[in-house]
Amino acid sequence: MSSPPPPEGTSPLVAPPGEGAYWRSEEERLALTRRLFDDTAADYDRIEKLIGFGSGSWYRRQALRRAGLKEGMRVLDVAAGTGLVTREAIGVVGDASLVWALDPSPGMLAQARRTLAVPTLLAVGEAIPCGDGCFDFVAMGYALRHLANLDVVFAEFHRVLAPGGRVCVLEITKPASRLGTALLKAYMRTFVPLAARLLARRRETPLLWRYYWDTIDACVPPEAVLAALRRAGFADASRYVELGIFSEYTGTK
Repeated sequence: MSSPPPPEGTSPLVAPPGEGAYWRSEEERLALTRRLFDDTAADYDRIEKLIGFGSGSWYRRQALRRAGLKEGMRVLDVAAGTGLVTREAIGVVGDASLVWALDPSPGMLAQARRTLAVPTLLAVGEAIPCGDGCFDFVAMGYALRHLANLDVVFAEFHRVLAPGGRVCVLEITKPASRLGTALLKAYMRTFVPLAARLLARRRETPLLWRYYWDTIDACVPPEAVLAALRRAGFADASRYVELGIFSEYTGTK
């Protein structure tokens, strides 16, 4: 069942009742997503590396550099998960103590701390427990489609950035063509869940990766993301697209 068009700046992530709906309220959405990410954290990196054919690390670092990340910057990685973006940010800035990882999932943050010696925050992007102007760069990788309200989150990003600070939001976007969308959907709904079933050690892992495509399909369009960045006060809000599906949204405070 298709979701109704979302209000401006809001992701259509609360599915209406019906066949295939994951939830029927915002409370159910939060409970499900946190449970899924907590339960599947130990499987996440292994499956991500397989479905991305090992290119994810290289791409994330290049995207951060394109967005303006430089050595010595103070970084907040929002929705850090197991630390995939965090790790590449450390490689660019050159000091792990400068990079903070924030995520609402204790399981994901625990997994990140297994390999990364970075400060962590158990919190959501809508309420960042940091003072104004604490960071030079805020990153968020592939979590845009899990947000209920872009305006609230982007306002928080703007608040915690120092003047001149940069924001970088990475996301997978449906291709512009019908054929491209059909091919991506087929890949995400067949190969990815199959790989998850074969490699999973946790029972919920296949559900997480099946849900992955549905959130991409329901995500707000690029023009709405850019409009929300501008409403939050970001200058030079822009979008760069790699391979037709990887969107990099950036802006400056």
